[in-house]
Amino acid sequence: MYLLYLDDAGSPGNAAETYFVLGGLCVFEAQVDWFSREIDKLGATYNAAAPEDIEFHASEVFSRRVPPWNKLSSDEARGTLKSVLQVVNNSYNTTCLFACAIDKKAFPGLDPVEMAFEDLCKRFDLFLSRLKSAGDTQRGMIILDKTTRETSLQKLSREFRKVGTQWGSLRNIADTPFFVDSRASRLVQIADHVAYSVFRRYNSGDAQYFDIIAHRFDAVDNVIHGLVHKHAERYACTCPACLSRRFATSRGEPANR
Repeated sequence: MYLLYLDDAGSPGNAAETYFVLGGLCVFEAQVDWFSREIDKLGATYNAAAPEDIEFHASEVFSRRVPPWNKLSSDEARGTLKSVLQVVNNSYNTTCLFACAIDKKAFPGLDPVEMAFEDLCKRFDLFLSRLKSAGDTQRGMIILDKTTRETSLQKLSREFRKVGTQWGSLRNIADTPFFVDSRASRLVQIADHVAYSVFRRYNSGDAQYFDIIAHRFDAVDNVIHGLVHKHAERYACTCPACLSRRFATSRGEPANR
């Protein structure tokens, strides 16, 4: 089974932030242990006796307001963020990333959490369909941090399974999403860093974290399907997601929304 771990970055109700992001990584179930052990190695840097007690939460590392991150310099904190993302960069070839970055002002009256979740559900389903057509019949499961709108997204997921998304039915996702405590899941912590790197790229124009993992987003023939940028100026945007879609359209190929 393929597992898609998701977390969010940015707040839907914070007017000081332009973007909301939902994002994370897809791994095969047998690979979870490797990722967990790699993050535990990083945790040992801060607590050698109990590395599992160190939770890597990207915004807390970046802000350096709570222990153990408050003891780090700015450069050290940014190095820690990059070290977590390097685990993704150095991981299995089958690991791929998904994220949806939404310019909240471009969609007044719509819920960015539900928008992003619907989009990623369909992208994950299309990814699994592509694998199935190549002979890999594994199904998928979505796992999110418990702080991410658990009740509403479970309900939305059931509706998708019953009547489909606006882009069609979900055929390859095994069940409604599971919600877990990020402190108990290294993969959710990594998903948090993926989402935060995308958030920094779009909300602040800071691509130093995103660039480490940019090549890991699900893509086929140079068209990026795993990353979507939803905003009003997408036909003029030069980000990787928007450029790859325009390139596909210019060749007469489907750009997967």
